[in-house]
Amino acid sequence: MSFGDPNNPYGQQQGGQPGGQPGGQQPGYGYPQQAPQGVPQQGYGYPQAPPVQGGYGFPGGPNEMPGGVKASRVLLYVIAGLQVVGAIFVMLAAAAVNAAKNDPTLQEDVQFQQLADYSGGVLWAIAVFAVLWGAFAVVLAAKFGKGGSGLRVTTIIFGVITAILGIYPFVVIGLIHTVLAVLVIVFVAKSDGEAWFNRRQQPQY
Repeated sequence: MSFGDPNNPYGQQQGGQPGGQPGGQQPGYGYPQQAPQGVPQQGYGYPQAPPVQGGYGFPGGPNEMPGGVKASRVLLYVIAGLQVVGAIFVMLAAAAVNAAKNDPTLQEDVQFQQLADYSGGVLWAIAVFAVLWGAFAVVLAAKFGKGGSGLRVTTIIFGVITAILGIYPFVVIGLIHTVLAVLVIVFVAKSDGEAWFNRRQQPQY
């Protein structure tokens, strides 16, 4: 009996093993077969990389409020504080006009009484407007965390009106408001501010 006999079932096989495995090699038991070359395989025991978070160049937008937006938010609170302080001074002026109106030596002066009535009414109206305008600034600043294109546009309009009012008619006491309002407009209108307010909100789970 010869090992070279092709009719011998126990002899050495010629040209390959049963099952079509060339070269006499069979896949080992317990080990995965190798994937074809060029096909990426996920490593065992290693999770896939997390998705890239949205940034300035991604649809999600920035995840952290930019420095300019934070600064404009603080400036809005400062404007609101100045509005309250200004309203207090205007109220004191209105009270002074009312006290002068009740002065016995001036009660018979018709022109002064008319001027006092007009001035007192205007001063009280200015005081109320100052308080409401300051409250509006606080509301805008409080919503900066949520963002939104509408909020950005409203803030810019608020800054423009505040800057104009600071120039006329309150040029003496409103110059600081004008400077702060211009800074708010610049910070909110910048590209990073636009990316923050126009970012797409991610769903919370």
